[in-house]
Amino acid sequence: MTFPAAAPSHPLDLIPLFRHWPCSTARNIVYTGLWNTMIAVLLTSAALMLDRRALRFLTLLLPVWLISNLVGYLIHGSFAGLRRVLRGWPSRARGMPRLLYHVGVTALCVTLGVGTGNALLSGRHPLHYVESGAVLSQLVPFALLMAGLMFLVLMAGERRIQRETLAARQSGQIAATAQLLAEARLRALQAQIEPHFLYNTLANVLSLIDTQPAQARHMLERFIDYLRASLTASRAEHATLGAELDLAAAYLDVLAVRMGARLRYRIEFDDAARAIRIAPMLLQPIVENAVMHGLEPKVDGGEIVLRARFDAHAVCIEVADSGAGLSAKPARSGGGVGLANLRARLRSLYGHGAEVRLLENLPCGMLVRVLLPLDTVSPSTIPQP
Repeated sequence: MTFPAAAPSHPLDLIPLFRHWPCSTARNIVYTGLWNTMIAVLLTSAALMLDRRALRFLTLLLPVWLISNLVGYLIHGSFAGLRRVLRGWPSRARGMPRLLYHVGVTALCVTLGVGTGNALLSGRHPLHYVESGAVLSQLVPFALLMAGLMFLVLMAGERRIQRETLAARQSGQIAATAQLLAEARLRALQAQIEPHFLYNTLANVLSLIDTQPAQARHMLERFIDYLRASLTASRAEHATLGAELDLAAAYLDVLAVRMGARLRYRIEFDDAARAIRIAPMLLQPIVENAVMHGLEPKVDGGEIVLRARFDAHAVCIEVADSGAGLSAKPARSGGGVGLANLRARLRSLYGHGAEVRLLENLPCGMLVRVLLPLDTVSPSTIPQP
């Protein structure tokens, strides 16, 4: 015996094991047969417990199983057909109309199924039970009882679906809130970092105007490029890795004028990797950390190397520096974005498939490796095997 839900579901969906098979017409037909068999076994066991006559289990099970399948597939077919004829009205009905509809259809199918099954087993015409009055005295009360039980099962299934839908919606809201929080933290950190960088850069430009006007001009031009790219990135939901690398290059060019030979950098990348879509301002905080915590504490500075490539099932982005490493104290308290915040932002944007690894960059310095799953970037940019 079965029933329909708003989305054609099945009583067996109440058992977690049976939810692994996606809902379909074929699945519901198979599940109906299994459900009918389970009811037949239950009714047979109850009958043997109440009536202790010398009856074998299989002897009693076979006729009960036949009747159970007649009833079950009658209900299954009736509800499926009525759902088409009534154009989905049963799934929209509420209150008493819905109760009467489900109980009435189920009770009628139980009456027809039990009467037809007994007639087939006894060799009599199905109308025999109508003429003898057995329908009113036995079948109808039994049919109403079964219909009520089926309606309770229907309600239990729908409440489960409502709970799961609500839980999924709340989970989605929590994930969205976490993403917004991560982005807000990024914007706050960016707002704290950029004024400091702005004042230092302008001060350096002023100090170079009289003595080294060419360098002052170069520094100001690259600073304008950095501000333009940074403003664009801060307002966008997505950016390309190429744009992020260009932003990092403009930032490092500005710092190279101030730090001179203490700052050297290289950018190495696969051509295809430049076009992949990533979150904006994802690379910039890592580069800032490499400068502030790696190169600035070291007297002779060092080199920063940015790499981007496809690696197995992920896009690999690396920022390596030959600076002071973990043993050095931070050049400025609060500078840069901590790895914990970076991991939280990646998790909210890309799920648990994204990774951030902090490694030693032998012989000195640190290496930050970011791995983004290929299924989170634009498919057209992924190289084909």
